[in-house]
Amino acid sequence: MPATKLSHVDLVVSSLERSLAFYRGLLQPIGWIGLREIRGERGERVCYLSVPGTGVAALGLREKRSDAHPLPYERYAVGMHHLCIDVPSRAAVDERAGWLAAEGAAIESGPREYEYTPGYYAVFFYDPDGIKLELLHRPAPAPPAAAGALGASETR
Repeated sequence: MPATKLSHVDLVVSSLERSLAFYRGLLQPIGWIGLREIRGERGERVCYLSVPGTGVAALGLREKRSDAHPLPYERYAVGMHHLCIDVPSRAAVDERAGWLAAEGAAIESGPREYEYTPGYYAVFFYDPDGIKLELLHRPAPAPPAAAGALGASETR
């Protein structure tokens, strides 16, 4: 059975053009070079950003069509708390954090190591609508020991 994954997330933003520029500027340097446009179920323009290849996750952006929720976005109301995007290295987290600072984005914390899991290195920040985002690098887990090999703590 193939592994499951999250396929896509669509964010509703106050200005598609402003958010598209922000997310493309943020994500293109880390490989999110795909851009595909469709029409949503209400005829709205929806832009999907993605990395090349098949079976990859995508981030959709669509402009709001309702004023039901106040701005800025309240992440402790019903809805999404934050969105995390994996990046290839700690250097990529640092470089993108520098870009965010230069763009005037609100950075909540980091970049730094957090104690969530070993090697968890991230920066937390907000998009133009106040949606909380995270760029994360975690080192690859160590490969499992060879079958039949005794570990240091094992005895015969």
